[in-house]
Amino acid sequence: MKISRFFDSLSIKAGVLAMLALGGCIATTYPYMRTETAQRIAAPAWMIKRDISADPFILRAYERIHDRGGYANIYIEGESTAAGSATPFNPVALHLASKDDAENVIYIARPCQYTGMLTVTADCSTDYNAASSFSDGVIDSYNIALDDIANRYNIHTFNLIGYSGGAAIASLLASQRKDVVSLRTVAGILDHDAYTTLSGIPPFSESRNPVNEASTLTKMPQYHFIGGRDGVVPPTVLHSFLQSMPPTNCVQTMLIQEAEHDVGWVDKWPELLELSVNCNNSDTAFAPETLMPPTMPQDLPRTVREKPVKP
Repeated sequence: MKISRFFDSLSIKAGVLAMLALGGCIATTYPYMRTETAQRIAAPAWMIKRDISADPFILRAYERIHDRGGYANIYIEGESTAAGSATPFNPVALHLASKDDAENVIYIARPCQYTGMLTVTADCSTDYNAASSFSDGVIDSYNIALDDIANRYNIHTFNLIGYSGGAAIASLLASQRKDVVSLRTVAGILDHDAYTTLSGIPPFSESRNPVNEASTLTKMPQYHFIGGRDGVVPPTVLHSFLQSMPPTNCVQTMLIQEAEHDVGWVDKWPELLELSVNCNNSDTAFAPETLMPPTMPQDLPRTVREKPVKP
């Protein structure tokens, strides 16, 4: 009888282990496993974890610095879709950063992702993943983080890359900082009023809206990438942002037809990074007669559409 119970116990344990092995993705639902996932993405790209004190938050960063005094590509993460947790299952911006072979690459997570508040007794509010996603306090914390990076590594030139809600933060930072020289967005929430209306979710009532700052970015070289199959942030959101921008030669857009909100970007990212981000006709870029209203990708002759995979 005891032998039978022993083998029954072994059978149960083996079954549990098999379930865990087969369902590895399920394990990532646990917060500590999401941290481990981030580490496994960053480590092969030689990106080192560092927590930045950015009052009132602690912002998680992964950094690779090989050229102190050079420029840095800064990646800002999107929001979490996990109920009750700010930390994402799939950190798309970190995946993108891991594909970037620039000398200085820094990923910055969103408030309450992987970390908490500076005050130990304070809890991160779920509002930082909703109504207060792009509040003054959040934007101020990223300014503190960028200042910290500038001082620590003698870096004073930033290329900002934002994914989803991180695109909104990157755009707002670009509108107010002198050391930002280019802006790229991927599936960006560049008009959160349009986004929340289309999504049927409560408005981001405590947040600043990038669409209101569009007019300040006419001289900022920009490239905005959107997915043709993105059901979360459809092209309409980008269109609203472009409509609010005065004529400029500094804005480029591209539609990646096969990309969804969080699928179809990572493998293609090295190719997209090779695209020049500049102000066209730089010698006369800001002469009134040369300026053009920003347009959606289908109106741009230089748009490159992703070829469908052959069956």
